[in-house]
Amino acid sequence: QVQLAESGGGFVQPGGSLRLSCAASGRMFSIKEMGWYRQAPGKQRELVATITDGGNTNYVLSVKGRFTISRDNAKNTVYLQMNSLKPEDTAVYYCNLWSTSGDYWGQGTQVTVSS
Repeated sequence: QVQLAESGGGFVQPGGSLRLSCAASGRMFSIKEMGWYRQAPGKQRELVATITDGGNTNYVLSVKGRFTISRDNAKNTVYLQMNSLKPEDTAVYYCNLWSTSGDYWGQGTQVTVSS
């Protein structure tokens, strides 16, 4: 069983920054990709950013240039540095891990951007 422990969410004013972390533990096989998704109230869950085992990254257009995803393979941890946050970034952010043994999700961490 794989567990994903997310941290780093919170409340921030527009223009501020937050850093999300997601540590994977448990029995897992080859990790193919890790990433972050988000779901705002009344909206569908959407991809925010992903990073492959080779370090290739992908971002939703709305966060390009503001968010940076990175990964520490030795720690099975993925990070999301979020800068220049906007009210529309408010959502529950979910960590995702895709491996040869399955697809796993974290519990989610709330990010609120408001003045």
